[in-house]
Amino acid sequence: MHEMGIILHIAKMLDETAQEQNIKKIGSVTLEVGEVSGIMTDLFVDCWNYFKVRHPVLAESELRLVTIPAVTFCGNCGRTYETVRYGKECPYCGSGETWLVDGNQCVIKEIEAECEECEEFEESEEFEECEDE
Repeated sequence: MHEMGIILHIAKMLDETAQEQNIKKIGSVTLEVGEVSGIMTDLFVDCWNYFKVRHPVLAESELRLVTIPAVTFCGNCGRTYETVRYGKECPYCGSGETWLVDGNQCVIKEIEAECEECEEFEESEEFEECEDE
């Protein structure tokens, strides 16, 4: 179950960010999860709920998941297509010279938090990706 390892990595990153930014409480974390990342979202949420209580800054937080569609590029005809629907063979030219360009990532998209100096803030930048390869 790699969901647990990913959650542990994310929790560690959030703990470090909270310490650096004087964050006292994180209200929610939004993750972009690729459609073919291999992450089982039900297990992911269960792992989050289990581990968040072990991290005081995350104890009351909510995990929000946004699914990123998988997209494959065809090197033969130069077009992109839906990976899950068509697989590795290009639906336009039939070529197998294809590769995944999007949809296997897990990225922290947004953190909603309270810091010690301010009321509330939102941080919406992408943090380190934890891709499943």
